[in-house]
This record gives sequence, C-alpha cells and structure tokens, in this order.
Amino acid sequence: SYEIPFGQARRLTEGGDITIVAISHMAVEALRARHHLQSVGISAEIIDPVSLSPIDWDTILTSVEKTGRLLVVDNGWLSCGASAEIVAETVERLQGRRGITVGRMGFSPSPCPTTRPLERLFYPNDRTIAARAHRLVKGGDESWMPAGGDSAEITEFRGPF
Repeated sequence: SYEIPFGQARRLTEGGDITIVAISHMAVEALRARHHLQSVGISAEIIDPVSLSPIDWDTILTSVEKTGRLLVVDNGWLSCGASAEIVAETVERLQGRRGITVGRMGFSPSPCPTTRPLERLFYPNDRTIAARAHRLVKGGDESWMPAGGDSAEITEFRGPF
C-alpha cells in the first residue's frame, strides 16, 4: 500500500486554483504551505513527481490544464534544473490549448549557507511557497506572507555536523 509504480507521480492533494509540483523534501513543505493557502481560500493541488526520469507528464499536464497555474518547487538550483525542464515541457505541451501562469522556486545562484538566518532566505519553506503561490493566484500582491515560524523539527534540528 506504500508503493507506486516507477514513473508514476503521486497526487498528494486535490485542488482547483494552482498546481504545485514539489520535488523531494519540497513535497513536505508544499503540504505545509497548502494549509496557509487554505486559510485565504486558495485550493492547491500538490503533485510529487516521485521520479524525474521517467516523469509522469500525464498527471502534471492534467492538473495544470485544470488549474491554469503551475508552481514548481525544487530542492536544487534553478538554472539547468528539474524545475526549468518541468516548466518548459509543460508550456510547450499546453501551448495553444490553455494559457497558463507559471513560476518556480529553488536555490539562489550562490553557495549553500551555513547559518540559520541565511538558510531562511536560501531554502524554500512553507511560508515562502505559500506566498509565491498566493501571488500566482491573486496576482501581484507581494506583501502577503503567512504568519508563523519554522516547524518544530526545523527549529530543533542541529544538523549532521
């Protein structure tokens, strides 16, 4: 009951306002972000692609056709990464069929930080994912940020070193 066929994505939640494709640990953060979005009336469909090669285009495209919006959240750098490929392929496959709004999140083009304040700015988290999805759905409101702080496991984690 805990296995899915290789190459098949998992639709973690159903939603109608935005599709969030979240890679690896970002799926956990996207699920947390969904709660923030629900509080302002935004319904997010969250997809964990599970594998990137092969990737389940049918699940992703069906969801984006339904919502009209795509946010890809990667746990890697944006340039030349999975998020770039997913956005490009989705736009290419849906052009002419549906106008869509897209966005992506990942690491900034800099080395990984080693301090907590810099980590908060560098890694996508539930609050930043929710804020970006909110902008894609509501349009342009840069000021909205959900209340709250880091989850307990993030605050208590002392790192592997």
